[in-house]
Amino acid sequence: MTAAENVCYTLINVASDSEPPSEISLKTDLEKGEIKAKTEALKKVIIMILNGEKLPGLLMTIIRFVLPLQDHTIKKLLLVFWEIVPKTTPDGKLLQEMILVCDAYRKDLQHPNEFIRGSTLRFLCKLKEPELLEPLMPAIRACLEHRHSYVRRNAVLAIYTIYRNFEHLIPDAPELIHDFLVNEKDASCKRNAFMMLIHADQDRALDYLSTCIDQVHTFGDILQLVIVELIYKVCHANPSERARFIRCIYNLLQSSSPAVKYEAAGTLVTLSSAPTAIKAAAQCYIDLIVKESDNNVKLIVLDRLIELKEHPTHERVLQDLVMDILRVLTTPDLEVRKKTLQLALDLVSTRNVEELVIVLKKEVIKTNNVTEHEDTDKYRQLLVRTLHSCSVRFPDMAANVIPVLMEFLSDTNEAAAADVLEFVREAIQRFDSLRPLIIEKMLEVFHSIKTVKIYRGALWILGEYCSTKEDIQSVMTEIRRSLGEIPIVENEIKKELGEVKPEEEMSAAPAQKLVTEMGTYVTQSALSSSRPSKKAEDRPPLRGFLMDGDFYVGASLATTLTKLALRYVAIVQDKKKQNSFVAEAMLIMATVLHLGKSTLPKKPITDDDVDRISLCLKVLSECPPLMNDIFNKECRESLSRMLTVKLEEEKLSQKKESEKRNVTVQADDPISFMQLTAKSEMASKEDQFQLSLLAAMGNTQKKEAADPLASKLNKVTQLTGFSDPVYAEAYVHVNQYDIVLDVLVVNQTNDTLQNCTLELATLGDLKLVEKPSPLTLAPHDFANIKANVKVASTENGIIFGNIVYDVSGAASDRNCVVLSDIHIDIMDYIQPATCTDAEFRQMWAEFEWENKVTVNTNITDLNEYLQHIIRSTNMKCLTPEKALSGFCGFMAANLYARSIFGEDALANVSIEKPIHLGPEAPVNGHIRIRAKSQGMALSLGDKINLSQKKSNS
Repeated sequence: MTAAENVCYTLINVASDSEPPSEISLKTDLEKGEIKAKTEALKKVIIMILNGEKLPGLLMTIIRFVLPLQDHTIKKLLLVFWEIVPKTTPDGKLLQEMILVCDAYRKDLQHPNEFIRGSTLRFLCKLKEPELLEPLMPAIRACLEHRHSYVRRNAVLAIYTIYRNFEHLIPDAPELIHDFLVNEKDASCKRNAFMMLIHADQDRALDYLSTCIDQVHTFGDILQLVIVELIYKVCHANPSERARFIRCIYNLLQSSSPAVKYEAAGTLVTLSSAPTAIKAAAQCYIDLIVKESDNNVKLIVLDRLIELKEHPTHERVLQDLVMDILRVLTTPDLEVRKKTLQLALDLVSTRNVEELVIVLKKEVIKTNNVTEHEDTDKYRQLLVRTLHSCSVRFPDMAANVIPVLMEFLSDTNEAAAADVLEFVREAIQRFDSLRPLIIEKMLEVFHSIKTVKIYRGALWILGEYCSTKEDIQSVMTEIRRSLGEIPIVENEIKKELGEVKPEEEMSAAPAQKLVTEMGTYVTQSALSSSRPSKKAEDRPPLRGFLMDGDFYVGASLATTLTKLALRYVAIVQDKKKQNSFVAEAMLIMATVLHLGKSTLPKKPITDDDVDRISLCLKVLSECPPLMNDIFNKECRESLSRMLTVKLEEEKLSQKKESEKRNVTVQADDPISFMQLTAKSEMASKEDQFQLSLLAAMGNTQKKEAADPLASKLNKVTQLTGFSDPVYAEAYVHVNQYDIVLDVLVVNQTNDTLQNCTLELATLGDLKLVEKPSPLTLAPHDFANIKANVKVASTENGIIFGNIVYDVSGAASDRNCVVLSDIHIDIMDYIQPATCTDAEFRQMWAEFEWENKVTVNTNITDLNEYLQHIIRSTNMKCLTPEKALSGFCGFMAANLYARSIFGEDALANVSIEKPIHLGPEAPVNGHIRIRAKSQGMALSLGDKINLSQKKSNS
């Protein structure tokens, strides 16, 4: 049996570099040393016994020279020593010396000092020898009446443990503890006694609870928690008792202790699905989230609320509490706010959407001038997205939301402004009635937009949706205002020359020739062109963008002007006005083109932008009907198609979600009659207390495959060959941060193998927790050895090692069998996740580690290869299904996943089908992986490389 399988009560740190002392020196110290020397010697003895030394000669020395001492440290150390020392002979009989030890225990149980009594009682809980416990029973019973609560509560624990292990020693324990409980005043003693009755004699516990059920709210929180557990177990085992105790649970929802409220709410939900019960529990959860300061508590309780929402019948109850849930937004933590907004959005209905929008608008206004918190910008973005979703789902709300959100377009946070722009674009396309309002607001904030990307989007919206003569002229006015005086080149040169003072002009560097609009040359001083003038800050926004060399906005401006001019020509019949408007539009385009070709901007105009502006000039000069159709109809139709596809995808995902949540009962499902159900079959609902205990211990049970044996066999790794003297194979069980290796070792020889030891080492972010104990294997015998490994991050790890052993009767040299490596699969830590395109691009830019994997596969179909990679890497495809459907010879898709350690992994698949090589030609291309850590990028790349080819099986 390995150390991992033994129940461990006491952990003692051992300095690995210390030299073990000899038995003689220890004996001397224990016999003749001072108190300090005896203490040190006793500590060394304990450590040596824990390390496997026997030391039988010291037992009598300790009984004679250390046991009679009254020093408290030595008393405490002796309790540890008696816990670990072997108390029986090899044939299982109790050692004679233990009678003396037993007498010492009895004296300690009658000691006037309560610490010694209490710690001795705690120690007795760990004893497994009834012969030692039997003489002590009267003394243990007497401790129940001690004046100090520390002694009394440990006496209850000792009686409970002895009753559970050796009932014949104290058969009347439940009765004794029930009488003790009735008269006890101390909360911790009552809690221990009640706990014992729950597990030893539930009926007595219920009798006691019945007598004091009205006083439960006055009890201490530790006792209230135990009462909640009892009610939970009783009501699940015997549903007819629910009516009797559910009132008590309601009372406990008002407890002053957050832990009691949380457990009571959880219990109430499992006991009753009545709307009043669900509402009370949800209200209790919300109060806990608002009042508790710890963010982890808030997130845990929020998860419980989200679980409640998943139940279709409970969802309607929670919909009435949306406004209460929004109180949680007062928490500054972004993760809590994110979950809260998502929950509120899932629960919102036509009844409460108006109130929700009002609260969100207030929150938006609050964030406007607040910059002290680093997450304010992200929170603002979340609010914008939530309002966007509300407006899309409830179009009546859009008119209230748009004016508030339009203010964001002038925000310095580009991400929030981009979200608003996307929302406005969708709203103006979908809701015809809101177009005048949106155009009016857009014109108001247009001049104050600070980022070029948002400016481009705003230009597009104005160009696309301004349909009246007044609106078109307003847009033209705004563009002129935003561009400043034209021609730009001449104006800028005049500004620069006008600012140069005579004395500065004398010291100017060699001059540079520039061409004006008229084709004449002017001379510009190098000094004036390079000095950082304040005028750069005073420039109108559009001119500022162009001077910075961002001519893409110039191309967008040309497209917008072309649309406006074509529409103006169609609306206004007056030829003079038509020509005037078109000429002004062409002048603006020409001046932008000229500025791009001059040396004034920081970067020259690109050829693409020149082509676009030139095309727009040509369209305006000729006005062909085809171009008119493309500019004024096709653009809007392509947007409409994109929004329709997006809406369909959202509806499809919502449908899938609702299908998941719907509790469907099959026609041939067996009916469960509660009255006819055996007690052992009552596990229809999992025991919440057992589940939480398992979760705390890290033993959360993962659902195995349909055939558990088959799934286990898949994880068995052969470590040695069948012809090796020792055969070994390992079952690798991965449980989040732990890996447990269950190694089967088989002695295939006719010799007895002594000190057969499994020696392991790790490579990567793995750490061996303990060294497995040596074994002795008889001929052809086998044994299981367990080894625990801790995992710290997501990367491929390797466990390697060997088995060493001695053959009895052979020479003293050790034999060694080298084991095969165990590769820890990164897939056990990677889970599919989702993120927006903007977040994906941002992470792609931020992450520094990239791994480029060349596609080398036998798969001939692009879609099949992509699906194969998704299955192999556990990643989620972010590219929508519509974008991947059809066949065009190449494919690009973005994949995303997160590890259980919170690390992000991004991948971009760029693949093509070389048609010129024939229909059977395999897919080729590249997969680029990006991650924050090198280990993640490399491990994921290795995984893809290993699993690229499809197996023929």
